Amino acid sequence: MTKPLVLVTADVKAIDGFNWHAVNSTYLHALLKGSDAIPMILPSLGADLDLDATLDQVDGVLATGSRSNVNPQLYGEAPTEENGPYDPDRDSTTLPLLKRAIERGIPVFAICRGMQELNVALGGTLLTEIQALTGRKDHRAPASDHQDERFRIAHPIEVSTGGCLEKVIGAEPFEVNSLHRQAVGDLGNGLIIEAQAEDGTIEAVSVKDSPGYVLATQWHPEYWVMTDGPSRKLFEAFGDAVRSYREKRLGH
Repeated sequence: MTKPLVLVTADVKAIDGFNWHAVNSTYLHALLKGSDAIPMILPSLGADLDLDATLDQVDGVLATGSRSNVNPQLYGEAPTEENGPYDPDRDSTTLPLLKRAIERGIPVFAICRGMQELNVALGGTLLTEIQALTGRKDHRAPASDHQDERFRIAHPIEVSTGGCLEKVIGAEPFEVNSLHRQAVGDLGNGLIIEAQAEDGTIEAVSVKDSPGYVLATQWHPEYWVMTDGPSRKLFEAFGDAVRSYREKRLGH
């Protein structure tokens, strides 16, 4: 049986005078090993892409994390130098991509910036620089040159009862890593909370009554997919969803 194909969203980075469309390899390996799916990097070409023609060919969408933030103008606020950097090409690609994939029932797994993009695409807002907000903890990565330290498991989360995340991982609290300075503010249309940190930060969401599988996490399960049980379960569940969608797409 042919393996499912999953679109992976890409950043645009200026290198040597050219714009490069790039993805952190941890997401690609997590799809290969954790979901048993073939990743396909989608260039951030905005309106030049025919999204429906692209989505016709694939079985899922993985929206990745990034150092860049969603431009606040997209949810009614002003951009600032402190809140950057921004990636307008990615914004113009990923937000409509996620919205259309959900409408079509194509499985979606969104991580970190991807979860924030999902919220904004559905009309929600973001909280910026949450470490400066009263009552919130510092959710940024520890300062280190070693990735294992930056992505270390950092704090527990509480899982919402009866949701998608509970079905995938179980009802008991578990611990996740933390590498973000933005968070979901007002929920987008149809989004429901799947998990929260102790300080109230929204850590996972899904889409109520979505025609297909949709789950988003603020943390980074891709980094520990081979050694952390909850991380592995998230990618396995996404793999099951994209295989099921592929069978329907191909009429099997």
